[in-house]
Amino acid sequence: MIHDFHGVSLWIPVLYTLITTHLTVASVTLYLHRAMAHGGVKFHPAAAFAMRFWLWLNTGMVTREWVAVHRRHHSYTDRPGDPHSPRVDGIFKVLFLGVLLYRRAARDPETLRRFGRGTPDDWFERRLFTPYSTMGPLVLGVVDQLLFPGLPGLLAWLVQITWIPLWAAGVINGIGHFAGYRNHNTPDDSRNIVPWGIIMGGEELHNNHHYDPKSPKLKSRVWELDVGWLYLRLLQSLRLARVTYSGRDEPARTRRTRRSGWTNPVPSLVRDAAPIGRDVKP
Repeated sequence: MIHDFHGVSLWIPVLYTLITTHLTVASVTLYLHRAMAHGGVKFHPAAAFAMRFWLWLNTGMVTREWVAVHRRHHSYTDRPGDPHSPRVDGIFKVLFLGVLLYRRAARDPETLRRFGRGTPDDWFERRLFTPYSTMGPLVLGVVDQLLFPGLPGLLAWLVQITWIPLWAAGVINGIGHFAGYRNHNTPDDSRNIVPWGIIMGGEELHNNHHYDPKSPKLKSRVWELDVGWLYLRLLQSLRLARVTYSGRDEPARTRRTRRSGWTNPVPSLVRDAAPIGRDVKP
């Protein structure tokens, strides 16, 4: 049983932390990953901005940097040039120092130039989200202290700011290329960690994703669960999202969608990318 702390039931900050971290996970997998990096779904501008603001507040991650590092990962998966591969860097380095590997790649101008196209470049991105990326988590810390003064607010903040570095940069990028089961014979080491993608919003189904990177649905077996896909279907019903790609195994006619100005176009990934340091023709 969780007891009170200075008159505040600890169930409240615990529940608050679980809800806010899951919203962060949902924003990463839906907006950064499935929409911006791969273009398999388009969001209404209001929904897209809400997720951008939430990510700035809870992680301080810059959209262009995250997208560029992820696209580079797909272009060099598990070979030299991959910014975070257990085969290249070792499982323990990716698992425990994955966030440092991400930061190293995110600071590389060539990575941003080659793989960061098609990301937001509006007033908020230029004047707030990018130049003041570290301010978001600091504002979050103030909010946490206003809600739960003292130790409960501090612990909630520490969990919030370390959730993505631990689970995404560490577990998904590490274990997801090291241990688990495979539905598809992809030319890399990708694995599905567990068949139920809940904690990381479906990103646990990593082998499925590498089989068809553009697909916004990460499950490929009837007994698998991609909770991010359920959220997408809900947003579709509210007219806040539209899936633009149904998957490589779907009939071609189901993949035809009309054009929309909701989000910037996503450039095609270079599957057989040249080594970093050489230019790639579009």
